Amino acid sequence: MRLKKSLAVGAIAAIGILGLAACTDSGAGEAGPETEVEQQEFEAGTTMAELQEAGTITIGTKFDQPLFGQVDADGKPQGFDVEIGKIIAAKLGIESDKIKWVEAQSANREPYIEAGQVDIVIATYTINDERKEIISFAGPYYEAGQDFLVLAGNPDGIESVDDLEGEPVCTVQGSTSEANIAEVTDDITALGGYAECLEPLRQGSVKALTTDNVILAGLAAQNEGEFEVVGNPFTEEPYGIGLAKDDTDFRDFINDVLEDSYEDGSWVDAWEKTAGTVLDTPEPPAVDRY
Repeated sequence: MRLKKSLAVGAIAAIGILGLAACTDSGAGEAGPETEVEQQEFEAGTTMAELQEAGTITIGTKFDQPLFGQVDADGKPQGFDVEIGKIIAAKLGIESDKIKWVEAQSANREPYIEAGQVDIVIATYTINDERKEIISFAGPYYEAGQDFLVLAGNPDGIESVDDLEGEPVCTVQGSTSEANIAEVTDDITALGGYAECLEPLRQGSVKALTTDNVILAGLAAQNEGEFEVVGNPFTEEPYGIGLAKDDTDFRDFINDVLEDSYEDGSWVDAWEKTAGTVLDTPEPPAVDRY
């Protein structure tokens, strides 16, 4: 995946870096595409009917990941994950300004869903069998791959995961990336957010930051000239939408919404106005109706 470097600086500058809020009731997306709100009838007792009647939905997302989910100068989340959430809300008849956004860090996504603190989580959330034991997933709606961020010029000559065997690496606690890199090295610094790993990388206490390539691309663009992505992903990370386990009707509804968005162009529109300002537009992945 090739970075659109000429566009990176402007795009990231527009996103901005802020102190993080725990949640916001305000609708995100002034910088994103318009999403037409639809009204349709749902079977009584379904999650869709309950949300439609409530006129609001609570969505967990990341607040610190450029391109996918990051709060702007007004404290509103922006990014591709946010736009996917707006598309789903619109199909429930919910305006974007009625969405309640909650910060969902990697370690608290499943607990938030289990406790009913959020209705869904859209947060660079990899679908895997272990998580399927706890929650359900709709999607995937995007496929990333785990890679490495290193200092500009790559002074340690890291070209692949094999070059980091036993070496100090930083990632986020509770993430899939942490589990994956644990198979390569036990010298792991696991912090609360990926941006927190930048300073240890600058200071040389770790040799690389590892997570999904699209997250790393956003961090590199946000800190132009300081870092670079190795560009040799070693995993496949299908991003899904987390929801309550065995809520089959709701999962089928979200999967229908995703497939419709592929067909009507709203998925591409959401991508190109967010992550697509830095990254090329990929083909949307096939939904897995497991």
